[in-house]
Amino acid sequence: MSPRRGSHGGGDRSAAGAGLDERQRRILGALVHAYIDQGEPVSSLWLAERGSFGVSSATLRHALVHLEELGYVHQPHTSAGRVPTDLGYRCYVDRLLSGRRLARAAPDVEARLRQAGTVEDLLEGASRELSRASHHLGFALALDEPTAFEHVEFVPLDPSRVLVVVVVTGGRISHKVVEVDETLRPSDLQQAANYLNTEFAGLPLPDVRAAILRRLDEERTLYDALAARALRLAQRSVDDLVPQTTIVVQGASSLLDLETVEAIGRPALETLRALLKMIEEKHRLVRLLSEYLDGPGLTIVIGSEHVVPDLQPFSLVASTWGDRSPTGAIGVIGPLRMRYSKAIAAVDSLSRAMGRALGTV
Repeated sequence: MSPRRGSHGGGDRSAAGAGLDERQRRILGALVHAYIDQGEPVSSLWLAERGSFGVSSATLRHALVHLEELGYVHQPHTSAGRVPTDLGYRCYVDRLLSGRRLARAAPDVEARLRQAGTVEDLLEGASRELSRASHHLGFALALDEPTAFEHVEFVPLDPSRVLVVVVVTGGRISHKVVEVDETLRPSDLQQAANYLNTEFAGLPLPDVRAAILRRLDEERTLYDALAARALRLAQRSVDDLVPQTTIVVQGASSLLDLETVEAIGRPALETLRALLKMIEEKHRLVRLLSEYLDGPGLTIVIGSEHVVPDLQPFSLVASTWGDRSPTGAIGVIGPLRMRYSKAIAAVDSLSRAMGRALGTV
């Protein structure tokens, strides 16, 4: 993931803040913290009185002007204080990550997770705990184990029906009865199965499905009746075996809280509706999250770092879980003015608790 798109665990830090000295970083950090806490533009006078910098308001005002020139803050109105930009939030978050300590989930939270009877119960529990801890939308997702295509068999049942048997790695078998609109001889079905087994054996199921769809779209395939027949029969069965992502979302109503609506701005309500629609159409949310969560550990995406415009008034804090390779992820989605320290601690500690709890499910 590119630096502007997010940070993995604080190790892959962006260039945000690279041109700032330590005092400027502290001033920016104090401003972001105060704005997150109060929701009001922060003035140099406020920083002078409560920031413990030991310098005058004029000195701090000069520092804020410099931060504004560099793109870390902006002034909503001429007479107002400053508020952080996306770059300012990024610098603040990177500083949090560099100094954070690993936290462990509270014993009662971990105990509740261990009571889950199924993986879906575990996901529901994790997303609920995250939403409760952060007061934002919480999500948890898990991927099926990847499987590869081994072979397919076509068994004629009667002139209009064929039993399709697909075998994948690990001995998983799918049976499906497919209606056909032509009479197929056993020899035709055997040739069709041989064709598929030769072409696709050993390939991951998503690749098999993509290749089948691609070949069906190719005009030249239509001239090979046997290949087209085999591809159509296989397509209707392989779809059931392609690994699916299970995702659970809790706390969507938090996006409608007055504080959240004010934080994203009332003109962004259309964006809020688009996000809620994305949550309803979970496959879109899964596709987006899968793009972000392309490595192990913590990922944070802030505002304009999102590739989807509908999410740019929001920030995402997420972490993968799994011992050797990521098998799932949890996280929160909330306004730019979220309490990042709290969200990071909740997501990070709970992701490790998920790995431990999964062994009991």
